[in-house]
This record gives sequence, structure tokens and C-alpha cells, in this order.
Amino acid sequence: MPVVYGDILSGNCYKIALLLSQLGIAHEWKEVLVTRGDTRTAEFLAMNPAGQIPVVVLDDGTVLTQSNAILHYFARGSELLPVDPLLHTRVLEWQFFEQYSHEPTIAVRRYIKKFIGLPDDRKEEFNLKEAGSYRALDVMERRLADHQYLVADQYSLADVSLYAYTHVAHEADLDLAGYPGIRRWLKTIASQPGYIGMQPPE
Repeated sequence: MPVVYGDILSGNCYKIALLLSQLGIAHEWKEVLVTRGDTRTAEFLAMNPAGQIPVVVLDDGTVLTQSNAILHYFARGSELLPVDPLLHTRVLEWQFFEQYSHEPTIAVRRYIKKFIGLPDDRKEEFNLKEAGSYRALDVMERRLADHQYLVADQYSLADVSLYAYTHVAHEADLDLAGYPGIRRWLKTIASQPGYIGMQPPE
């Protein structure tokens, strides 16, 4: 049984919990909180020298890091990861977008407000991330305005990756009222078999 080290309230960790639930993969969850220094301990750094969550340890002791890479490992052979080379590339395009343009803006704003209480020394950074957050949402809206999913006509890892932080964008003081395609898409993802919300796993 794989062991997942992470914080379910982190979008990058939630991705893993969501995917494992939807694929019916049994696992053990061990809570690791960045805010209390858990990722800086010697024990954790021995698993992942980068000091980042999530981390997955497989039955044979193999360690997996980086959320989207972990998604690919578990989704191989499933309908969530297209075998067609072009569609597979489309999934990767969205996942690279998520880590380069989406997560560094929306997730950072959310972290500053939700997890550390918007301290004075981070307010400028919080404000500067607003424009980039909406640019990322604009990109998604252009696709989702007339498509049910991000890739082709099928739920995929691209949707899993982008859903994680988009569905809690309000926690970053971002307003989705002007994004009807995204709002419809969020409801579609939440209706998928095996869906779980962002709450501590049992």
C-alpha cells in the first residue's frame, strides 16, 4: 500500500488524494504540514531533499515526488491518461501551464491569505499576484467556454491538476463570477465518480 505524505489542504497534495480516490487505489495518508516545519526535518529531507510535499513512498521503498509526476505514475493504463500521443501531449501542456502560470499565482495568493493570514510584509506580493491569477483563469475560460473538459471530450489528468487550486480560488480572494465556463467545469469535476472534497482523508 503506497504511503502519501502531504497536507490535504494543499492543492498539490489534494490532487493525489482525488486521483487515488477516483481510481480506487488504497493508500495510507500521513499528514505533513509545511507551516509547522514538518518538511524541514531530517527524516523528511531524506525522502525529498527539496523539502516539498507531496511525497509518495511505494511498497518497495521507491520515493515519488512532484505532484503531476505522481499523477502520471498512478494514472498509467487508466482512461485519465490518453494513449494517443497528441492527446497525451495536450495533457502535459495543461499540466506544465498549471505549474508555471496557474499554481505560482493562485496558489501563492491563497497561501498568503489562508495559511499565514496576509501579513503586512506579504501584502505587496499578494496584490502583485492578482493580475497573473486572472490571466491564468482567462486561459482556462477560453478553453472551457465551449468545451466540457480541458483535453478532447474526456476527463483527464489535466482536469485533476487544474481543478485542485481553481476550485478554491475564492480562498485567494479571486472572483469566478465572470468565468461561466470554469464554474460549469467545476461542477462537472465534482460530479465525477469517486470524487472527494478537500477534507482530511479517513
